[in-house]
Formats: sequence, C-alpha cells, structure tokens
Amino acid sequence: MAVQRSLIAPTAHPRLEEALRLKLHRRAETAGSLGELEPLAIRLGLIQNTLKPRLKSPQLLVFAGDHGLVVDGLSAQGDSTITQVGYLLQGRLPMAVFSFIQGMGLTIVDAGLAEPMNPHPSLLQRKIGFGTRNARVAAAMSVDQAHAAIRAGMEIADTLSGNALACAAIGVGSEESAALVISRLADLPLRELAVSGPAMTPAAVTQLMTVLEGAQTRHRDVTDPVEVLAAFGGYEIAMAAGAMLVAASKRHLIIVDGLPACAALLVAARIAAPVTDYVLFCRSHGHRGLDHALGLFGASALLELGMESTDGTGATLAWPLVHSAAALLTEVAEGEDAGPTQPGAAGASTTIPTLDTPVDEATTVTAPDRPA
Repeated sequence: MAVQRSLIAPTAHPRLEEALRLKLHRRAETAGSLGELEPLAIRLGLIQNTLKPRLKSPQLLVFAGDHGLVVDGLSAQGDSTITQVGYLLQGRLPMAVFSFIQGMGLTIVDAGLAEPMNPHPSLLQRKIGFGTRNARVAAAMSVDQAHAAIRAGMEIADTLSGNALACAAIGVGSEESAALVISRLADLPLRELAVSGPAMTPAAVTQLMTVLEGAQTRHRDVTDPVEVLAAFGGYEIAMAAGAMLVAASKRHLIIVDGLPACAALLVAARIAAPVTDYVLFCRSHGHRGLDHALGLFGASALLELGMESTDGTGATLAWPLVHSAAALLTEVAEGEDAGPTQPGAAGASTTIPTLDTPVDEATTVTAPDRPA
C-alpha cells in the first residue's frame, strides 16, 4: 500500500528564541513593549524558523459533516448542518463576512453531509459518506473510512496556497463526537467535555449523557487514535486532523477554533506529537467543554470576546492580531538595516535547521491512500 511521508520537526530552537527575544527587546527600547503580542511573535518566528516570519494567503477550512448520534435526540440544537453550510455559502453568517474583509480564503469542505449540495465556488466536495453511523450502536466509521478522511484532509491542505491554515468543523453532533474522542484519548471526564454550560436543562443533560455514555461503553476497549476516531466520528474531525498534519509538515501556522478542531488536533498529535508546536487557539463561543480541551493543551484562546457564534468566527477575528505579531518582527524598521533572517555569532555564519536540514527527533507521519 502506497504511503505519503511527511516530516514534522519540533519548533524548539533555544538560540533562535533568544535572538527573537533580543530583537523584540531592541524594539521595546524605541517603541515600548507590546505586551502579549511579543510572545506571539516569538511563536511565529519559531514556527517559520526565522527572525523574519512572514504570513501570506491565510486559508480558513471549515469541515462539515453529519452524525448518526443525532437520531438519539441530539438534533434539537438549532439549524441542520446543511442549513448552516448554506448560510455560510450565502454570506449570511459573520464568519463569511469577516473572512472576506480580513483577506482569508474561506472553503467549506463537505466531508460527510447527510444530503447532497449544489456546486458552489467556496464548497469543496470530498464526501466520504452521507453522515456517520450512530456510535451508540456501531462504529461511526470503518477504520478504512477514517484513514480515507485523514488522507483527504492531507490532500486538501497540500494544495492550499499560503502558509497559515485555520481549521474549524461544524455539524449537528460534531461537538458530541469530539467530546467522546477527547475523553477517550485524553482520559478526561466525558461530562465536563460534553455539557455546554448552565443553560442546558437537567432533562437535556440527562438525555445527552445517556446517549454519549452508551457510545462510550459500546467502544470501551478502543484506544488507538485512528480507531477511536472511527468509533466515535466524524468525517469532518478526521479530515481536519489530516490537514493539520500536512500544514505542520510544511512549517505552516495552524489556527484551531472549536471543540471538534481540538479533537482533530488531539488525534493528529497522537500520530505526530510535534504538530502542536505549530498551533494557536481561538474560540467562537463559550462551550464549557472547550475550556477543558484548551486546558489539555495548556493553552488559552487568543481572543475572549464572549461570542456565541459558529466555529471559525474567532479565527477570522484573531487573524489581524496574528498578522500584526509577524509584522512586528518583519516590517518594523530596526534603524540600521533590514537585519539578518537567522541568528549567528558576530562575524560567523550560522545555519538554523529547517525541513531541508534534518532535525533531531523529527516525526515521520504516514497515511494510507484513500480507498478507491
């Protein structure tokens, strides 16, 4: 079976990090400190392995899929998935408008919608199946389908322009499937991840936990990350995981927004741990489970605006902040000359390892070809 190999290198580089800090310190002597923008700039320099990070052509991928779990009473949560996708394509959701005015390319990926959709320039049809099966009674996907979805996400990310990728996933049942995946892989209490907040009625919480605990029990012996993904779904989470793996292999910035995207990142990290080095986090709503997911990665969202919006909205609003952090290192004049791209001792030339120069403890990722 053919495989694609992707090298993901850790971003840790003490000498480069120190050079970035010194560069920002010199900036602060002239212009004053810019607070939390400075560690963000350092992250970007480490991700791109340079003193002059440049971000270009940001892309927002919103993976959409339906879930068999909804037949057990999880569907009374607002609009159907296909309606949400329609609103995005029609520009009726803030995310679509914000992405446009921020210059972010927006693509909605049909990873596994339960219904067909008409062609649209912003819709990418990569459907693996018409929704997943009910994880409470069977595996949501076969392992082959899970691999096919991961592979599809890798192929999508490999064709994107630019060097910044924001990932979100939508679909009725997507957050519940994400809670199941994260709970199993991270050994976190399912209730903490699944219950959105105090607004849920006791009856709704009881129904939710009955369904999810049934699915959890059904697949209680599954621990392999791809098998966990197959057991609980969904197609959109699997595709997002594949996209993150390829983005990290190219040393591209990854912006993760929402609980399903966190589940995808956790799966990707179980396949290749250094992928998390390339990630910044956003949030578009106050789902309590997202607090626990961010805590799992020891992270916080770039912006906390009290929104209750579609996943991906936070990424569009955070993008100007991220872009400004890169410009702080690259565009702000240093007073003498443009300065070097890489650090080195005075009078000496120092080469920083890149993906073209093997780095210790790099991770090789393999994924099977999508079945015909």
